[in-house]
Amino acid sequence: MSYANRNKFESTNGEEIREVDVKRLQNRHWWHLKKKHCTKAEDFTSTMAVESVKNGCMQLTRVFADDEALINKKLPKELHLRIFSYLDVVSLCRCAQVSKAWNVLALDGSNWQRIDLFDFQKDVEGPIIENISRRCVGFLRQLSLRGCQSIADGSIKTLAQMCPNIEDLNLNDCKKLTDTTCLALSRHCPKLQKLNLDSCASITDFSLKFLSDGCPLLTHINISWCSNITEDGVEALARGCPKLKSFISKGCKQITSRAVICLARYCEHLEVVNLLGCSIIRDEAVQTLAERCSQLHYLCISGCLHLTDASLIALAQHCLKLSTLEVAGCVQFTDAAFQALSKNCRYLEKMDLDECVLITDTTLTNLAMGCPRLEYLTLSHCELITDEGIRHLCLSPCAAENLTVLELDNCPLITDASLEYLTSCSNLQRVELYDCQLLTRVGIRRLRTHLPNIKVHAYFAPITPPPAPGGNRQRYCRCCAIL
Repeated sequence: MSYANRNKFESTNGEEIREVDVKRLQNRHWWHLKKKHCTKAEDFTSTMAVESVKNGCMQLTRVFADDEALINKKLPKELHLRIFSYLDVVSLCRCAQVSKAWNVLALDGSNWQRIDLFDFQKDVEGPIIENISRRCVGFLRQLSLRGCQSIADGSIKTLAQMCPNIEDLNLNDCKKLTDTTCLALSRHCPKLQKLNLDSCASITDFSLKFLSDGCPLLTHINISWCSNITEDGVEALARGCPKLKSFISKGCKQITSRAVICLARYCEHLEVVNLLGCSIIRDEAVQTLAERCSQLHYLCISGCLHLTDASLIALAQHCLKLSTLEVAGCVQFTDAAFQALSKNCRYLEKMDLDECVLITDTTLTNLAMGCPRLEYLTLSHCELITDEGIRHLCLSPCAAENLTVLELDNCPLITDASLEYLTSCSNLQRVELYDCQLLTRVGIRRLRTHLPNIKVHAYFAPITPPPAPGGNRQRYCRCCAIL
């Protein structure tokens, strides 16, 4: 109670606070924020943020002195701000309409440190971003503009200038943005750590070069479907941002083995790498990545058709913390590669082996023995998998305790016997069985009886109707005959 009383702006008997006390509290709050935000007296943006806070504090005190609401008189203003800090954008805007005091509280920059405008994407345009930037100034740390396709470079330039302390910026699907955006971020946002440029198709190598020059703290970047990115941009990024932990480049078909090797050499702290569809990389890229980035726990090389067992064997030797591996469409991988993985990578939880057409039941036997944490397994289009492999998998500790999703689409040798084995997987939540021609409705019904909460996705072609009695069918329908 004594702590609360010390922070109140009004006295306990309801009398107005004296002007001297107000001034003393304002100065104390202003000096604390100035010490926190201004490392240099000449730092213009930080000083602007402090002045904004000082003015806001004075305005808040003045408004609360005139406010008649009991809650505003009894509850310390610091607690008001603390409560408001947990509200989302919609709630803050609604609270701003309650009263003058709540308007000042709700629109205080300290409450707008993390903003996600995805729900408003159809209505968000440049002026809105610029207004938010002017209000939040140095407070803004995290902003998501995912799907805001009306946003252009000018708005992001204003954002970068007004909010230099931003650390996490999501620009996914902001299709109008160009290299000018990354130039502004490089010049004004040295604290930027996470940047998502997914589907920003106009981004080129220049953007990555700008970021390497001005954002050395960058740890996460997503350049998926930025088809203009080449090995030159990736190499510049790797040299300037050695703290990278996550690199996602789905669909960047111009990324070569050289680009991946540069990443591995200069960014040894990489933990997440997604090279989906980077179809021209070779074994030497994955081998270098495995040798230099031992902390790697997520790797997607789906669609990299030129990779062979040598890549997986290198991962098995060096990346013992690997938990997620996606290798869909890597048609040259064989049982030998997965045998090496199962021996050393015991933390594997998710594996996508879709269209690894050379693997057999031997792979399932090895995974059953060596990967006790396996939760998610995709075997779609693995046409050599039989009931025997499913039996070994279901007898393993991972199936009994952890296996939750199993995808077996287009496995033509799977029969109802496999469904019988799956009944022992007590935690199984979903199984995919499309185009497994030897399965029957009876087998699926029996599986659902043992696992009532399971979702079974299967398809059975409709039964061909028997020929009509009375000889051959009429060649034309009645309508055609009339015409």
